[in-house]
Amino acid sequence: MIKYKRILLKLSGESLMGNAGYGIDAERLNEYVEQIKELQDAGAQIGIVIGGGNIFRGLSGVASGFDRVKGDQMGMMATVINSLALQSAFTKIGLKSLVYTAIRMEPVGELYNRDRVVENLEKGNVAILSGGTGNPYFTTDTASALRAVEIGAEIILKGTRVDGVYTADPEKDQNATKFNQISFSEVIKRELNVMDLTAFTMCKENNVPIYVFDMNKKGNLLKVVNGEDIGTLVSK
Repeated sequence: MIKYKRILLKLSGESLMGNAGYGIDAERLNEYVEQIKELQDAGAQIGIVIGGGNIFRGLSGVASGFDRVKGDQMGMMATVINSLALQSAFTKIGLKSLVYTAIRMEPVGELYNRDRVVENLEKGNVAILSGGTGNPYFTTDTASALRAVEIGAEIILKGTRVDGVYTADPEKDQNATKFNQISFSEVIKRELNVMDLTAFTMCKENNVPIYVFDMNKKGNLLKVVNGEDIGTLVSK
């Protein structure tokens, strides 16, 4: 029996770059969809929110002179591109998925509707939730927290390139130590970078735990849902 039945998987857009440095690395994309199929085969209901930083980041655009609203809207479009890439890869391996967009973009994707998403999750289809919240000034972290609450996800699985939450950035500090479990309050107190504060507060107030793990190691996604202790659980 899997530990979590309905999950919201949060992926960073940067993770899709793989070794390419920009855009979408086909090998990394296929590795991800294979892991997600393992999860679906185990009986999990899967919603996915993916960022767009491999293509365009709104805040980076602002730093380059873009208007903040337009920059964020461009970032939303980047998440849609990544979502379509995921859907295409799912189709290739015979897994049905649907792309939902936070702003109207038919026929690219169906306009997000919570009831429709839940209906399709219960049918065993993967729901890819793109376009962020549909509003500027909100990140895809916030979008993942919002969608997780809306669809009744039991947990947010945050797939990263590190294997959990540390006292400091383990890629920069060799003395950083990993937490196996940590509370929302402790994360805020220590100012640890798990999610942005808006997303984090939403998870805390609605009692949606977050599990941070290394998505780039094959098989890890299924291990998490089976309850294996390979990352960091953030909860009350």
